[in-house]
Amino acid sequence: MTIQRIRFFGDPVLRTPAEPVTDFDKELRTLVTDLAETMLDAPGSGLAAPQIGVGLRVFTYHIDDEQSGHLVNPVLHYPSDEEQDGPEGCLSIPGLSFDCRRKAHVVAHGQNMFGDPVTVDGTAMLARCVQHETDHLDGVLFVDRLDADARKAAMRAIRDAEWSGLAVPAVKISPHPTGGLAL
Repeated sequence: MTIQRIRFFGDPVLRTPAEPVTDFDKELRTLVTDLAETMLDAPGSGLAAPQIGVGLRVFTYHIDDEQSGHLVNPVLHYPSDEEQDGPEGCLSIPGLSFDCRRKAHVVAHGQNMFGDPVTVDGTAMLARCVQHETDHLDGVLFVDRLDADARKAAMRAIRDAEWSGLAVPAVKISPHPTGGLAL
């Protein structure tokens, strides 16, 4: 279990659609554990793999102490057209929150880390979280869902945030020092 660095707005991985998981192996179980630990440490209600730089369709969630888990390769269905409007934030856009409209009820079908079928049926905050994290897997951020005025205010706040413009972490080819030798 390792707490990972969360990627911030501006990192290209957040705008890249994630690939479906095909191998339900030890690496996937480690990823799910790392996501959960990182999410709880942040603290947050959800965390998608692209937010820690992994382009796979996996996310974890934790709403209160009764609704927590993970979902691999989620597919969303909406039982009704009813919507909810409320504040939404993101660990990749820290310290900022804006009202965002979402569906009030969602049913998500996917798999757990072992490949077994899983269904998550959520309303209120769980519905918002599942939609938010699935958006991350599609390369969509919640600010993309805001109306024009709110989006303009959000982008201004992001530009003014102290974390804005920080260098995107480099991809390491080797975790070992190269001693001046070419990689």
